[in-house]
Amino acid sequence: METIAATGLVYAFSVSDSPNGLDWIRFAILVAGATIHIQLTQRQEERRRSRTKTVLIDLTAVWIFPAVLVIPVPLIVALVVIIRGQRWFTARRPAHNFVFSTISHSLAAAMAHLAFADLGPQDWTSLTIGGSLREFALVVLTAAIYEAIQIIYVGGVIAVSSTSRPNATTILGSKADNLLEAVTTGLGAMTAILLVTMPPTVAIMAVVTVVFNRLAELDQLQDDVRTDPKTGLLNMRGWSESAERALSRTSRAEDSLALLMIDLDHFKWINDTFGHPAGDDVLRAVAEALDQVTRPSDVVGRFGGEEFLVLLPEIDHTAAKLAAERVLHTIAALSIDSTDKRGDPTTISGRTTSIGVALYPRHGDSLESLLQAADSAVYDAKEGGRNQVRFADGSTSRPRES
Repeated sequence: METIAATGLVYAFSVSDSPNGLDWIRFAILVAGATIHIQLTQRQEERRRSRTKTVLIDLTAVWIFPAVLVIPVPLIVALVVIIRGQRWFTARRPAHNFVFSTISHSLAAAMAHLAFADLGPQDWTSLTIGGSLREFALVVLTAAIYEAIQIIYVGGVIAVSSTSRPNATTILGSKADNLLEAVTTGLGAMTAILLVTMPPTVAIMAVVTVVFNRLAELDQLQDDVRTDPKTGLLNMRGWSESAERALSRTSRAEDSLALLMIDLDHFKWINDTFGHPAGDDVLRAVAEALDQVTRPSDVVGRFGGEEFLVLLPEIDHTAAKLAAERVLHTIAALSIDSTDKRGDPTTISGRTTSIGVALYPRHGDSLESLLQAADSAVYDAKEGGRNQVRFADGSTSRPRES
């Protein structure tokens, strides 16, 4: 991948314009702004990197993306090298990681710049209203190219080098990560406009990026407090907060909802037979399965141990039964790649679950009472032979035989 990227960069250098005096001034302003940003956010960035479990969204696009729009390829690459070099001293990670990230940023920026130049941008200092709309569209398209190249390059390498089965989150980052990246690139576009029309005001963006970096850390801290680190689902605190809000909306609308409590059968046997890392792989696989078979409005979380919770708003008894059965069959169909106690590859499959279902308002009018009713239904399901759905009122649904 690095060889391919190097070839692309050689081509970009060969067709790019040579820097002129104005380009060097803009380059110096971007270097100064990026340096202020990096040096004033060292501690925050190090903490963000230590807590990030998936891809890291680097906020320096605020300085790299304006370079894509206003200076030629040689200075773009020089800016990336300067920024990444400073990040290397901040993050204290292996040098080869930063060689890779430097190349990926350089390739994305250089190719996006060539695409923008080929689209024929106009002089921003003399735009009409119609012209500004066209330029806005070009900037958005260039940003999309810049992000797409990074996703393909970095995500592709993560996908082929991962020791476990990759998923969209580990390759692309979460929705919050990508929203953060989009906002950062947008700030980069604003920086480019200021750099062209009123260069001294770029100093304002240096202040903005420092504040933005700290806000991103606070958002990550809040997410960490509400998220289960093993599965990526909401933990009990985060789930309870979201579930209470959903229950309040349901109560005001005089609607109904269902609470599923999902308990993995004989989970201790997995840990005892294959080891705790295999048990963790099963938990992660079940979490991903729940995310796939639930609606965006459903509230999915980990209750603790081998138990999960799903709150289903706007649903009646029949739909709740179908949803619970879908979860039951989906988990039973999982084939989970893992390792045994000796570290040898193994596959875990055929796992069953006991699911308890409580309906609002039939089985409880508060989150606490619904949890108690669903928990009681889970115990009934286990005592009744496991691998089944049991409602709080005693009705049972077993998997159909094929």
